[in-house]
Amino acid sequence: MNKPNVSLCLINPKSPQNMGSILRAAGCYGVNAIFYTGQRYARALNFATDTKNAGSDIPMSNIQDIKQHVPANTSVIAVELVEGAQALPHFVHPQNAFYIFGPEDGTIPQAVLNQCEHIVYVPTKGCMNLAATVNVLLYDRMAKSPTTEYSDQIILASRDTNNRTRS
Repeated sequence: MNKPNVSLCLINPKSPQNMGSILRAAGCYGVNAIFYTGQRYARALNFATDTKNAGSDIPMSNIQDIKQHVPANTSVIAVELVEGAQALPHFVHPQNAFYIFGPEDGTIPQAVLNQCEHIVYVPTKGCMNLAATVNVLLYDRMAKSPTTEYSDQIILASRDTNNRTRS
């Protein structure tokens, strides 16, 4: 089986703190690339919020035209609180996915939503911030993956020098 290709696309992200958390999640869950539109994050790149330095291993690009950057044979999925969207617990993630997230203080433009194969939402009371939404989606993808093995090997590979306790 081919290795999945997972990309994130963030519409005009605002907060460098959220971007740091997104980069960390992307590193934890094996994201291949991150794309973002707009200039707000580009102006904040000097903030060091990626505490695991995942951004050095994951290509990150500021783009204008989203459609131009979707890899071949990849499903485009918007993650947005819109009527008619599918609840994330019922969504089956495709092997190759290009997930689009709206800004912290706005929504994904209708023209972009119209280009998506799927629109999903995280059922919550109120809306989560961008980094929390990315983390929940990536965890859901990993948890539903038929190739995910749960064992002490995951713990050993994941923990850092600050955690060496045993059960």
